[in-house]
Amino acid sequence: MNTKKNYQPNIVVIGGGTGSFTLLSGLKRYTGNITALVNMADDGGNTGELRDDLGVLPPGDVRQCLVALSDTARARDLFNYRFDEGRLQGSSFGNLFLSAVEKMTNSFEEAIELASEVLRITGRVIPLTLDDAKLVAKTKGGLEVHGQHKLCTIRLDTLKPDLSFEKPVHIHDPARQAIEHADIVVISPGNLNGSLGPAMIVEGVGEALEKTKAKVVCVANLVTKPGQTDSFTVQDHVSELERFAGVEMIDYVIYNTDEPTKHMREKYVRDGEYMLEFDLDALEHAPYRAIGLPLIDKSIITYDKNDKIAHVRSLIRHNSDRVAREVMKIYFS
Repeated sequence: MNTKKNYQPNIVVIGGGTGSFTLLSGLKRYTGNITALVNMADDGGNTGELRDDLGVLPPGDVRQCLVALSDTARARDLFNYRFDEGRLQGSSFGNLFLSAVEKMTNSFEEAIELASEVLRITGRVIPLTLDDAKLVAKTKGGLEVHGQHKLCTIRLDTLKPDLSFEKPVHIHDPARQAIEHADIVVISPGNLNGSLGPAMIVEGVGEALEKTKAKVVCVANLVTKPGQTDSFTVQDHVSELERFAGVEMIDYVIYNTDEPTKHMREKYVRDGEYMLEFDLDALEHAPYRAIGLPLIDKSIITYDKNDKIAHVRSLIRHNSDRVAREVMKIYFS
């Protein structure tokens, strides 16, 4: 019989894109029992083109999670490869693979299963929903924005928009079961309105988070997003997640106390982004336990020049190993 000391905890990560990629890359070093639950509202870049042209579910964030969990370097490179010329310029092979299998089998789940075999992943990747999730944001100022990519690239007239979908979007049953049976649920960093919010508002996600006996951990963002989360603090980040989910479910918050390099700071201030601030006194009295650590990955991040939406991706990342080690400490505490 396994004891807690040698047991590999069942960890579920909710999010999508770069934030989940970073967390999964670190966590797979400590446990093979990982499930990535992926936001399915993405409609930008090559993913958006495939959604529009083929009527498939968005493959991009799913591909990133699969690659993060892969144990095969050459297969990872293949799935990340973007064509640099011709009609396929900017297209990701991994996105095309997932969409081709979905069209061939009429099953996005079969596409993920086959990709998981090719990439020899540790753990599993599950879409949060199989419904067509087209995001709508409404602000108190009367602005209405349709589409995840458009929302991520504009300045809102007010903070804290109301998020919904054009049609009802329900949680995929395997995703619900994963949350309810987890030892730890980790909400990854990510775009609050464009990635995390759309995951939290899927019908059934809040209920599953409220029902689970798992410790629910939020990894707070490093920086604010101009025109969307200006002046936000760690507490504001948590508050928004719980507002979107409709339940108070956060047990732990891991947040950054480190300062970026001079080069990073100059770049982000120039773009109107600032470090997410925190109030120690408020965090001490919060209903969750707040853990502050130096979490910035100081290595230089670059993107493929053929990535059509590289300009909106973050160049500041969490140190994946440091966050993963803290998640493991929370489990064993």
